[in-house]
Amino acid sequence: MVHRPHTVAFDVVETLISLEPLRARFVEIGLHASTLERWFDRMLRDGMALTLAGDYEPFPAVGKAALRVIGGGRLSDEDVAHVMDGFATLPAQPDAEQAMRVLTEAGIGVVCLSNGARESTEAFLERSGLDRFVDQVISVADVRMWKPPRAVYDHALSRIGRPAEEVALVAVHAFDCHGAHAAGLTTGWAGRLERHYAEIFTRADVLGDDLVDVAKALTALSAR
Repeated sequence: MVHRPHTVAFDVVETLISLEPLRARFVEIGLHASTLERWFDRMLRDGMALTLAGDYEPFPAVGKAALRVIGGGRLSDEDVAHVMDGFATLPAQPDAEQAMRVLTEAGIGVVCLSNGARESTEAFLERSGLDRFVDQVISVADVRMWKPPRAVYDHALSRIGRPAEEVALVAVHAFDCHGAHAAGLTTGWAGRLERHYAEIFTRADVLGDDLVDVAKALTALSAR
């Protein structure tokens, strides 16, 4: 049985950050608007592939490399920079603030666990005003692995200072929930991105249409 968590760790990119404004930048450098999804999926794949091979490259490096591949090797340095620079302006997802408010008003702590760098994540939180809800930012760069290996979640638990059964991971990616579950965390999946929870992954403990649904379900769990 899962219980109401002491702390909730949010995934960041796509869960809290909206990539949608980058779509126009892809068009501006001559790529189709749908390339956004292809690029992000490839970036995640390449980051995981490096981890499986025992290597690591940070989020910006993997993002740039994936963009050049998706662009067929035809993109200039300026084109790549135009897309990647857009990260500094990306807004929060519409459901992020309310979800964090639900949790904090219920006395549940909030942290972020990101494949991105701590500095860029903190800049996003400050820009969007979400920093007032977040106790700390934890980056995979600390362990030089992209999610979802267990070591990433174990590191997050050590930073939070709580056992796995007192921490929940919330994401819009089923693979992230799967990894967190394997490490013993409670998991919450919001379906607004993937729509369907892939059967190959361990089902999340809590599922909802968006982050607010997931936050409310987590607060409704019985206390330990």
